[in-house]
Amino acid sequence: MSELSHFLAAIGVMLLAGALSNKLSSRFNVPILILFLLFGGIIGYNYSPTLASFNGVNILGTVAMSFILFSGGMDTRYRNIRDVLLPGGILATVGVLMTAFWLGIGAWYIAPEVLILPEPSGAVVQVDKWKLFSVAMLLGAMISSTDAAAVFAILSGKSVGLKGKLRPLLELESGSNDPMAYFLTVFMVDILLGKSSFGLGTFFSLIYRMAGGVLFGWAAGRLAKMLFRIKLEYEGLYFVFNVAIVLATYGITEILQANGMMACYVCGVTMSHFCFNYQKSVTRFSDGVSWLMQVALFTSLGLFVDVSILPSLLFKGVLLALLLMFVARPLSVMLCMPPQWFSWRERIFVSWVGLRGAAPIVLATFPLACFGAAPGEPAARTLFNLIFIMVIVSLIVQGTTLMPLARRLKLDRPDVSRERSPLELERTSISHGNTMFEFVVNPDSDLDGKTLAELQMPSALLVTMIRRKDRIVQPRGATTLQAGDGVTIMGNHQELAAFAEKHFPDQYSELGNNPDRENNLKLNELLKLSPRRRKKDNA
Repeated sequence: MSELSHFLAAIGVMLLAGALSNKLSSRFNVPILILFLLFGGIIGYNYSPTLASFNGVNILGTVAMSFILFSGGMDTRYRNIRDVLLPGGILATVGVLMTAFWLGIGAWYIAPEVLILPEPSGAVVQVDKWKLFSVAMLLGAMISSTDAAAVFAILSGKSVGLKGKLRPLLELESGSNDPMAYFLTVFMVDILLGKSSFGLGTFFSLIYRMAGGVLFGWAAGRLAKMLFRIKLEYEGLYFVFNVAIVLATYGITEILQANGMMACYVCGVTMSHFCFNYQKSVTRFSDGVSWLMQVALFTSLGLFVDVSILPSLLFKGVLLALLLMFVARPLSVMLCMPPQWFSWRERIFVSWVGLRGAAPIVLATFPLACFGAAPGEPAARTLFNLIFIMVIVSLIVQGTTLMPLARRLKLDRPDVSRERSPLELERTSISHGNTMFEFVVNPDSDLDGKTLAELQMPSALLVTMIRRKDRIVQPRGATTLQAGDGVTIMGNHQELAAFAEKHFPDQYSELGNNPDRENNLKLNELLKLSPRRRKKDNA
C-alpha cells in the first residue's frame, strides 16, 4: 500500500506539472508531451523491461491511439474537410507509403549494422539482403505518420492561423494517416515472421482493411448517434456510452479483419456531423480522455528508452531524422500534391509539417512484443531507440521553426484565441433545434461601431451576453459593439446560420449542423409529393 500511495502521488503531481507546463511549451513552440516522454526516460533509467511489459505497453498504446483518433475525429468538421478529401486522403495513404519507402531505402544504406541483432560473441551475423531490406522498411513504416496533436498544439499556442485550405488539409491528413502506418507496420512484422508475403493479395488486403475501416466506422458513428439520442436518467451514462463506443468500434472492426484505428477516426468524424444529446460535454470528455491517454502513453514509452545505448545511436538517429525531414517527407508531398492543386509555398509548408509524435513510438512497440533477442532477428530495442531519437529531433527542429516558416512563406493569418463563453446551451431532447453560439467581432467587421438596435436582428434571435476583454457587458438596444467583443446569440439554428453567414462569414462553419436537419430534409421531401400522395403519407 505504501508503494501504491507513492506511485499515485507521483502520477498526480506529474499530471499537474504537465498541465501547468502548457505555458512553457507554448513559449518555446515545443509540444508539452515531449516533457512526459523525457520524464519517462529519466524515471526509467534503471528500469529493465520484460516481455510482459512490452506486451502491456503495446496494448496500452493500441487502446490509447483508438481514443486519440476518436477524439481527433470528433474535433473535425466534415464541412471543413470535404473540399480537401482527395488530396488529404492521398497524403494519408499513398504519402505515408512513399515516406516509409524512401526512409527505408535510406536506412538500408545508412544504418544496416544496427538493424539486426549481432552474435553474443560479437561476431557479425550473416543476414540476407532481403531480410535487412525488410527490417529497414519496418523502420520506415513505424515513423511514416505525422502527429496532429503536436502540429496544432504549436499553431494554437501563438494564435496563428493558416490561409486557404491548409488547416483542414493538415487536420485530415494528420488525423487519418496513423491507420496506414499501423497497417504497414503490422504487415512488415508479419513479413519478418513469415506470416505474410508481397503479392496481389496484399494489395486487396490493404484495400479491404482501409475501406472496411471507413465503412464500419461510419456505421458505428450512425449507431452511436441513435444511442446518444436515448433519454437517460443519469447524464453521466452518456460518457460511459462514449468509452463503450470507442472500445466496441475498434474491437469489432478488428474482429472483421478491417482497420480498427481508421474506424475509430471515421466514427468520431461521423458523430461530429450529427447532433445528439450532450454533444458539447461528450466532446470535451473525449478531449480530456485523449489528453490523459497521451500523457500515460508518452510517460510509459519513455520507460523503454535504453539510455545507455542512446549515445551510440545518436549520430545515426539524427541522420535518419534529417533524411526524413528533408528528403522522404518533402519528396512524398511533392509527388502527392500536384502544383495545379496547391502553390509551391503551400507544398513546401506541408512538407515541413511532418512532426512525429505518439504514433511512431507506439508502433515501435510492435517489434518489441514480437521479436526475441536471438541473433539474426531485428534489433527491436535498437529500432525503438532510433524512433525515439527521430521523434525528439522532429519535435525540436520542426516544432520550433514551424510558425516562423509560415510567416516567411506568408501563409499565416491572425487567429484570435478567445476564452470560452460562460453561457452555453447544451443539446437535449427539449432544445428543439435552438442553438447558442459566441461570435467575435473582427476589426474589419461591418458590426464594429454599430448598436444592437441597428443590427435589426430577426425576432427568433436574442443576444444574451457580450464579453468585452475581462468583463461582461449587459446587452441593450443602445449597446455599441466593439472590435474584439464576444457576442453570444441564442435562437433558431436556421435563423442564426443565416445571420452568421451575412455578418460572421469567417465563423459560419463553426456553427455545425442544424439539430433538426434530418427532420427538415424529410419535410422537404414530403412537400415535393403530390397532394394525393402527401395525404396518404400523412395518414
